[in-house]
Amino acid sequence: MWTVSIFLLSAQPDLRFVDDVDLDFVVRKLGHMGVFGILVLLLWRALGLTTTLRPPWAWALALTVLYAISDELHQGTVVGRHPDVTDVGIDSLGAILFVLAASIVGRRLRRDLTIRR
Repeated sequence: MWTVSIFLLSAQPDLRFVDDVDLDFVVRKLGHMGVFGILVLLLWRALGLTTTLRPPWAWALALTVLYAISDELHQGTVVGRHPDVTDVGIDSLGAILFVLAASIVGRRLRRDLTIRR
């Protein structure tokens, strides 16, 4: 469902969120990072529960980057949109940051649970 949402947003011509051009740029790029960050976490969870692929976070990250590439290619077919390799980098950076954040939080939670026992 998450990838369908990304696909549908990418199919919107001239997608803008705020009137100010500079602020809209920042909002859209942060949105890219967040959307693909959530995607990598969903894939990580799914792969960790359903496959023997190890480490699941690396596979999730690879799949997220591939989806980011396909998303940019899709945008190339939408009027008013264009593919941009920089967006793939921003999407990938968001995914990496979310993986790092989830790893840090997970490590701290495990440590706290161990200390409480």
